[in-house]
Amino acid sequence: MNLHSGKKRFYVYDLKKNLIIASGLMSHGSCNDLVLFTAKFSNDANSGCSSLGKYKVGNAYDGRFGKAFKLYGLEATNSNAYYRFVVLHAYSCVPDVETYPVPICNSLGCAMVSPNFLKQLSLFIQREKKPILLWMYQ
Repeated sequence: MNLHSGKKRFYVYDLKKNLIIASGLMSHGSCNDLVLFTAKFSNDANSGCSSLGKYKVGNAYDGRFGKAFKLYGLEATNSNAYYRFVVLHAYSCVPDVETYPVPICNSLGCAMVSPNFLKQLSLFIQREKKPILLWMYQ
């Protein structure tokens, strides 16, 4: 999350092959501000902020923004993710290409990506038999 939001900062990493197999843009939470250019973090309910830490990617469901994946926080810094409805989802304001130095839109704490990137991620997530780890770090 230290990278500018207009640069690719969501990476799919294959541990067996030791390489990045996909990458895309990802928003950070607005912390309930109109626009937040630099990410801030909180695990508090209704904070609107992203939470750092490791997440288990859960099942897909149809939510407010279409297909989404539940996220289960695995650390003290993101333990409320499930109850805060912090999920992995797409939204049309996230583009497919880098916009740096222009930032992209904010979420309310969710890992929000472009619709096309979520389609790509869905293929990886749904074909994997073992749990998938999403690690949001600074």
